[in-house]
Amino acid sequence: MSESRVSPQSSPSGQPGPSSEPGRPRRTALDTLHRALGATMTDFAGWDMPLRYASEREEHQAVRTRAGLFDLSHMGEITVTGSGAGEALDYALVGHLSALKAGRARYTMICAPDGGILDDLIVYRLAEQEYLIVANASNAQTVLDAVTERAAGFDASVTDDRDAYALLAVQGPRSSAVLASLTDADLDGLKYYAGLPGTVAGVPALIARTGYTGEDGFELFVAPGDAEPLWQALSAAGAEAGLVPCGLSCRDTLRLEAGMPLYGHELSAGVTPFDAGLGRVVKFDKPGDFVGRDALAVAAEKAAAAPPRRLVGLIAEGRRVPRAGYPVTDAAGTVIGAVTSGAPSPTLGVPIAMAYVDAPHAEPGPAGVAVDIRGTREPYRVVALPFYQRER
Repeated sequence: MSESRVSPQSSPSGQPGPSSEPGRPRRTALDTLHRALGATMTDFAGWDMPLRYASEREEHQAVRTRAGLFDLSHMGEITVTGSGAGEALDYALVGHLSALKAGRARYTMICAPDGGILDDLIVYRLAEQEYLIVANASNAQTVLDAVTERAAGFDASVTDDRDAYALLAVQGPRSSAVLASLTDADLDGLKYYAGLPGTVAGVPALIARTGYTGEDGFELFVAPGDAEPLWQALSAAGAEAGLVPCGLSCRDTLRLEAGMPLYGHELSAGVTPFDAGLGRVVKFDKPGDFVGRDALAVAAEKAAAAPPRRLVGLIAEGRRVPRAGYPVTDAAGTVIGAVTSGAPSPTLGVPIAMAYVDAPHAEPGPAGVAVDIRGTREPYRVVALPFYQRER
């Protein structure tokens, strides 16, 4: 795949990814465009990012019913190459990445030796000896440092490519039709969690069928200098389909409805993959050792026997919105857990939340729990995640 992929060295204009003055948030290659569109900007993980353009509810509904266009250039890209790249990642991460076929991607995690999650990641295998790690913006340096240190004993080279890419996402049920009008890449043959090199509106891109919204969609990795013309082309091609620009606010409500965890909320260094109900990403059967293996084996045994807490969904019976950190109580008022994420759900029409609660209270039921919202216990019911799942 590597022959046609977007070069991580520079854009056609020769301009690297934009940065900012020391101590101030960084800006993506699309910053001027966002401001021209009237976006409300916010500091997110050290980046100036669009929070919303108009109504976050309308942006959310556009992705659920039509298509939305996102700038995700704050994400952190790290390239690992060499004959030992796969084995290095098998040791550094919890997944079996050397078994990944070229052109495919995998959701995985990097853990500390004690089993705590340092970040959740998507890893793309671009070629036989080339992988692309995509880390959360807030953890990109941590992931880069950890992978670099852990790969030291392997025939592998780790490259910081955070300034080499801009990342655009087209998400929603009409995203395939919008993208198909601008590329001759085989989108119909592109499976979920797969990527291929191609050209979109004349721009070289890695086209990946991945996303963080619960809808079908694509993420496009391009050189920073190509980001603005590609955004404009996608906007024009999607106008008839109802595509709209979307900010981080609706991305959060979309992922919450889809039951997708967010680092710093459902995931943290104090949580193992088994605590989060994501033990499936840990591959004990892969060859060789990996960082955190012993601690994770203990966590797996505890989770199988009697997990102390479980991650659940909560749906409000009233209208008050829970926020991260709010206590969850039982009928008697005893604290049994805490909210990790909460927001009004545009799709369900009621407030929803994810929360870690004591295992005896984690089974779905009609009532019995409450969220303490500023001193008032608001009734909620426990439900299985996700809250929303698109039709396949």
